[in-house]
Order: sequence, then structure tokens, then C-alpha cells
Amino acid sequence: MKIGLYGGSFDPVHNEHVRFAQAAKEVLGLDKVIILPAGAAPHKKFGAAASGEDRLAMCRLAFAPFPWAEVSDFEVNAAGKSFSYLTCRHFAALCPQAERFFLVGEDMLEDFFTWREPDDILKNVTLAACGRGGRDPAALAEKFYARFHKRFLAVPFAGEEVSSRMVRVDLAFGKRPADIPEAVYGYLRAHGLYAHPAIAPALALEKEARREHSYRVARMAVERASSAGVEEGKALLAAALHDCGKYVPLTSPLLEDFTPPADVPPPVMHQYTGAYLARHSFGIEDEEVLDAIRYHTSGRAEMTALGMLVYLSDLLEEGREFAGIDALRALFSVDLKMCLYRSLKDQLAYLAGTDKPVYPLTEQAYRWIKQEIKGKE
Repeated sequence: MKIGLYGGSFDPVHNEHVRFAQAAKEVLGLDKVIILPAGAAPHKKFGAAASGEDRLAMCRLAFAPFPWAEVSDFEVNAAGKSFSYLTCRHFAALCPQAERFFLVGEDMLEDFFTWREPDDILKNVTLAACGRGGRDPAALAEKFYARFHKRFLAVPFAGEEVSSRMVRVDLAFGKRPADIPEAVYGYLRAHGLYAHPAIAPALALEKEARREHSYRVARMAVERASSAGVEEGKALLAAALHDCGKYVPLTSPLLEDFTPPADVPPPVMHQYTGAYLARHSFGIEDEEVLDAIRYHTSGRAEMTALGMLVYLSDLLEEGREFAGIDALRALFSVDLKMCLYRSLKDQLAYLAGTDKPVYPLTEQAYRWIKQEIKGKE
């Protein structure tokens, strides 16, 4: 008997997860594929967005049409982090006569060298890697053999690049992701997963084009959040609400008790009204999120990683076009502080050639970030 062990966060499970398992079954001749939603994934700094029970339920729905698929609660119910070597040991003891394969994406194969007890994993299973997005796992073959003196199997499957985190953004914005099985989508809607009660009413204050801008800002911020050390939920919430004050006039009853700061240029005012609305109309109490909204247009000194993330995502989202934006986007992906410095420097240079005043907080932000990156420019 041949079995494949297929672990992951599945947060949520999507069609590419299913296609991946189907390809591995066909190529490797598997009799069974065991789907293993992680409990606490060791590589996820901030953990899963949905509970283990919800992710188990969604996996059962997604794989229900396939009699060869079995969803296991082993990792969800295990204490501590879901280390793969413990999972492989468990199934080696449970199925000692089976030929066992551990299914990974090529993106995870690149990190396998840093996993906990990789040699122990390879004592109990054969690694099988599926290429994704056109990448070829065979490119790692020699490096892998030099380290482990074993070969992994390459499954000739290159699926579409589908990101669970982008699916979560779609769901938070009330969009229907194309890559979610219908039964899973029904479960998500019924249980309100990946939604936040503040987002829909905040977006209702914006014009349609502005809502799409906020969506693109959220996608950019969430995509970069983990590598920037920012909690995904905070990045999503601050980005989704950053422009909620854009079309709310100061005479609105929603701003009845709002006191505008002095000498704020009209294009900047909505950052302050947005933060006020986020707190008083939508119940946001997280000061870091409120701060990111409050200064997303002007910037300020001592910006947090979240503040920089939202400021730059607002400036650089894919709907924007201006000279030099491609270089800034490339910098955004690797160095937030340097990207902030370059963008502020460019903005101040532009303003110097016009009769537009420089808002003091923007000047302060530039002086601060210039000191932060001193010696790196």
C-alpha cells in the first residue's frame, strides 16, 4: 500500500490544494492521501486565522468527493507545534508496512534544510515535491543529495499560484474567491470566517473606486506583513479602514465630537477623521491600527512597521502610476525603511518644485527615517 501525507495550514483550503493531492496520487500511484491540517505550524509566527476545527471541517468538505482522501485530526489535536518529524514518526508506527510519501510544494522544499529533524523525517518517508507556479523542484536535487544522501521525488505538476492569505483578503472584503470549492465557500459564509465586523460598514462610506483602492492596499499590505514582522490581521484591518474618512465631511453627524487638528491641509484631513471613525463608529481599540490609519497620508517620526506598511501600500498599490514607482515597489519587497526613505525624499523633492506646502509631520518623518537608514543609502 502507498500512502501520501499532505500537511499544511489549509487556512482556508483551496482548489490548488486539491489539485496538488490529485497530481501526487496519480503520479506516485498512491492508494490513500492523508490530509493533515496543522495545529500550530512552526513556520507561522502569528498562527492560523481559523481554528483547527474549522480547518478540519473545510478540508473534509473540499476532499469529500475523493474516496482516496482522508482528513486526519492528528496535528490539530497534538500538543505543541506541528513538527513534521513527529507526524512522520506517528504514521510510520501506524502504517509500518505501507510505502510512505511526504508531500510538499517546491516552495517548502527550499526550506526543508532548516526544518526540525529533517534526517528523522527522511528515515520514515520519501519526500515528494510538486513544482508550483512553473518552478522546477529538480533544480534542488543535487543540493538535497549532498546534504541527505537521499533523493526526493519530483511530481511533474506546476499549479497556479494561489495564496491563502489573498483568499482571506478577498473574503474580508466580501468578494467571492474563484479558487475556493463551493462547499467550502458555503461553510465560510455560514460561519463568518475571515470577516471583521468593522470592514463592511467602513467600506460603505467609500465610493466604489475607493473601495477597490482599499482592497488593493490591503492585498499589498497583507502580502508583505509576515516578512515585515506585522500581524496579518492588523495589516488587513488598518489597510481596509485607512480611507474610511475620505468622503465623510466634517459636518457629518458621525464626526459630531471630532476636533480637527490645527492647520491640516484638506488632502491630509481624512487620515485623522478616518482614525476617529475607526474608533468611535467601528469599535477599533487597537492603538497601533489606529495610529497606522491616523498617519497613512502624512507619515510621522517613529513609525511602526505597521504604519510604514500601510503608508507604503497606499502609495504603491498596483492601481497607482508615477515615475519611479517600479523601483519603489521592488524596494518595498525587501526593505521597508529604505523604501519609506526614498519615497519621502522623492515626495519632498516634488513639493519643493511646486507652491504646495510641506506638512510638518511629513518633514519630521523624512528626518527620522533618514537617521534610521544612515549609512545604508
